[in-house]
Amino acid sequence: MVKKIFLFLLIATLISCGSSKSKIQTTKKPVGWKYSKPIQNGSGGGAASKKLSTSEIVNGYVAQYNSVAMGNMKTYGIPASIILAQGILESGAGQSDLAVNANNHFGIKCHDWTGDKIYKDDDTANECFRKYKQASESYKDHAMVLTGKNRYAKLFTLPKGDYKAWAKGLREAGYATDPKYPEKLINYIETYNLHEYDNKVLGKAGKKEETKVLVQDDFGSDQANLYEIQKGDTFYSVSKKFNLTVEELKQKNNLTDNTLSIGQKLIVK
Repeated sequence: MVKKIFLFLLIATLISCGSSKSKIQTTKKPVGWKYSKPIQNGSGGGAASKKLSTSEIVNGYVAQYNSVAMGNMKTYGIPASIILAQGILESGAGQSDLAVNANNHFGIKCHDWTGDKIYKDDDTANECFRKYKQASESYKDHAMVLTGKNRYAKLFTLPKGDYKAWAKGLREAGYATDPKYPEKLINYIETYNLHEYDNKVLGKAGKKEETKVLVQDDFGSDQANLYEIQKGDTFYSVSKKFNLTVEELKQKNNLTDNTLSIGQKLIVK
């Protein structure tokens, strides 16, 4: 009997212990997000871009805009060499904030302008400058400034091929306050042979071959990206030759009209 009682108590105790155990719940910690570090310039993300020299930048600028400058010389009578030299000087050969962000290559301020605008510190804080859709519009505005103001009228009595007289005349007419402005323009013109574009427009014989060699030497390795217009070339024929559309070819060279000149260089790559 005692054994039965003992056995009964033992079984009851075991049952009681089993029912009193609580279930243990575990919480799985969330896995934290992993962010990859951004690739810094020049560190493993791809080939580092070549840093261009000043002459390469200027020559590239001239290659891109010489046709616009020659077109303006034909239309408005301003020497192409002067236009290009001013563009190089005023825009840092297309590298200035105004040129990059507003296609404004000549620092032309708003005045009575009703188009898009950009604000930048200049002579005073937060000055208003004109903003263009294309750089060629800036070139046209530059021509309109010179042809539209009486103080520049004397310039148009000067020979079109006399870039030195034009450079000095701009300073005398008040275009710039820097006393070395003419000297800077002349230096650009003579260093980069910009007067040869005047000769092309004026049709001076005996300059063509010399111009061709000088331009090739100046551009060096960039020459492979350029094509020199030959007799009979059209936008269509050139674009087909380099697997481009006419629109793509014009955009690469910031051109809006359909005029091509023999010896003109176009960016094709």
